Formats: sequence, structure tokens, C-alpha cells
Amino acid sequence: LLGTSLPTFVTGLALLIWVTIKWKLVPLSLNGYTSFFENPYKYFQYFILPWITLAIAYAALYTRFTRAALLETLGEDYIRTARAKGLTERTVIMRHAFRNTMIPLTTIMVADIVGIIGGAIITERVFGWTGMGTLFNKAINSFDLNLLMGVFFLTASLAVIANLIQDLLYSALDPRVRVGAGK
Repeated sequence: LLGTSLPTFVTGLALLIWVTIKWKLVPLSLNGYTSFFENPYKYFQYFILPWITLAIAYAALYTRFTRAALLETLGEDYIRTARAKGLTERTVIMRHAFRNTMIPLTTIMVADIVGIIGGAIITERVFGWTGMGTLFNKAINSFDLNLLMGVFFLTASLAVIANLIQDLLYSALDPRVRVGAGK
């Protein structure tokens, strides 16, 4: 409930205060971006708090949704049939129930990609980064339409690629769904 209700800027600031100032697990100033191939340890120090900030809200939503969908799926007839065949509870849940629960979950994940990009704009401001969010704000403030079109094109391209991946996942999760079966 807390992960869902807190905005990303509150979560980010709380993590900055507790993890960097109180517990001193991550340095407060990392002097800019470091490539993963240059220094993997510094790279993870730089990105761990923003990753956690963005992940907390979405993990809470996905956990609640998965639980509700799984409880609904466990009441279906084919689950009772699988149990009656003598399959172990783990097999019933993982091979039958969870697989069918993943279909609507992938739909929500793809829809959240745009939300993650929006949350990343706020997260960049909290952690003092210069990235897509800062670029987007500069383009709006300076009325740079070409840059805005570029940012929108990149975002739309990510959404299209995510939808393609979603369709491929559908066919992998549900054998009844076939890719390219338009007839």
C-alpha cells in the first residue's frame, strides 16, 4: 500500500536521506555518470537508488494484481482438473495458474512503459541527473519543436517495440494465440 501511494519524488527523497545520509551505504555525490564497462561498481552505485525508486511503485502494483489474478485463476475448472490428476501444488500453480495469470500482467506492464518514462522525469530531478526528462523540459521551455518531436518519436518507438514484445509473449504464454494468424 505504501509503495503504491507514495509518489516517486517522495520515495526518492526518502531513499536519499536514509540510504546516503543516515546509513551511508551509497555516496551522496558520485561526480557524474560512469559507464558499466569502465567501472561496474560505480555504475551500480550511481543507478541503484533511482532503480529502487522507480521499482517500488510498480512492484507494489504488480504484486497486488498478480495475487488477485492468481486467486481468481485458482478457482477455475482446469485447476481442479489438474489437481485431480495428482499434480503437485507447485506444478499446478507454476504450469497452469501462473502462466494464465501472466497474460493480463504483460498487458499492464506494456501500458506502464509510458508511466515509467514519466516517472523517470521526476526521478531525474530528485537525483540531479541530466537525461530524457531534462531534455524534455528544456525542449518545452525553449519551444524547440524539433527536439520535442524527437523525444515523442523515441517514446512512441519504445511503445511500439514494447507492444511487439507483448504480442510475442502472448504467443509464448498461451498456445492458442498464434503470431501472424490474421485469416
